[in-house]
Amino acid sequence: MNDDAPTTHLVLMGLRACGKSTLARAIAERAGVVARDLDPMVLERMGVSTVREAWERDGEAAFRHAETEALREAIAAEPPSVLALGGGTPTAPGADDVLREAVRDGVITLVYLRLSPEALRERMHADDPDRPSLTGGDALDEIARVFEVRDPLYRALAEFEHAPECSVERDASKLMALWASG
Repeated sequence: MNDDAPTTHLVLMGLRACGKSTLARAIAERAGVVARDLDPMVLERMGVSTVREAWERDGEAAFRHAETEALREAIAAEPPSVLALGGGTPTAPGADDVLREAVRDGVITLVYLRLSPEALRERMHADDPDRPSLTGGDALDEIARVFEVRDPLYRALAEFEHAPECSVERDASKLMALWASG
């Protein structure tokens, strides 16, 4: 690693469809580090291929437990990387404590990619068969309710907030600057 290499993981959190995975890949490529996406790590840990399959086979509680364990593993990994959390990761039992401790210990720089429910609705596909409804209803209809519940937690955990624009390049540049300052 060179002198400009990151010393912390950059962790991106936010609701489904806010751009976590896309931005993680773009930033990691620019920074010359690995991009990690927590959802595939959880699926591998559970031996399934989709979140829906995990929830149907083992239930949400088992998925959330595996999510917290995958989070611990990801932030303990070296060298630093860019990590895209699952939309609900901060709500998994114990995950909020893992994130707070990692921020406090200087292991991660935690950014909340905050978009309004209306902007998320525009980005989201209602017919994504791999994602279960979080409230038992239509995925597009639940966005405002999920935002209302999760937004206060995400804001309390985040060191930084960023409202993604329509340009991955601009967003990646801004997030890299936040990462360097964190």
